[in-house]
Amino acid sequence: MITVSKSLLKAKMLEYFRRVEETGEELIVTSHGTPTLKVVPIRSKVTPEAAFGVIRERAEAHGDPVEPETEEWGEV
Repeated sequence: MITVSKSLLKAKMLEYFRRVEETGEELIVTSHGTPTLKVVPIRSKVTPEAAFGVIRERAEAHGDPVEPETEEWGEV
């Protein structure tokens, strides 16, 4: 987490904004030592296809995944 005063932020705002974008770190802005603002990067949502696409190509389904396997586990 980056902490910066309002006056320093005013002088180097683009530098701080770029750092938040690149690192994903939150930026806390203070006024007389008291936190007043929080700047956070916007994260794009990842689709399930993008997150699990590689696994989907290699995964195999065998039978019904929610059917109980009493033969293997016995009665519970």
